[in-house]
Amino acid sequence: MISLTDSQKIGMGLTGFGVFFLFFGMILFFDKALLAIGNILFVAGLSFVIGLERTFRFFFQRHKIKATSFFLGGVFVVLIGWPIIGVVLEIYGFFLLFRGFFPVAIGFIRRVPVLGSLLNLPGISSLVDKVGESNNMV
Repeated sequence: MISLTDSQKIGMGLTGFGVFFLFFGMILFFDKALLAIGNILFVAGLSFVIGLERTFRFFFQRHKIKATSFFLGGVFVVLIGWPIIGVVLEIYGFFLLFRGFFPVAIGFIRRVPVLGSLLNLPGISSLVDKVGESNNMV
């Protein structure tokens, strides 16, 4: 089992609450306050889990500047009060930031018994193959 430090445990909690508030804010018709709290908790939790320096290095790599600007710009737009536009920017930035991780995640999900059979259905399979193919850098 993987051992976590206390700060990583706090970070997992903050990230979990951040995802919860983001999801709940979208369910409640893009509530500005919940989305803002979710964004702050998610970014703070990520910083606690992997550390401030590694978080900074992840977001500000030369080939990820476009993705980072969309993601952090979306967070800023949500904080100033335009939640729908901000969430769209965040989602686009999130997909650009983590596009290299998607093939690994889809390969893992395909090996899970029930989810793997769902991903191999005819309509879903072609969509998952497009998302899961390794893309070049941003």
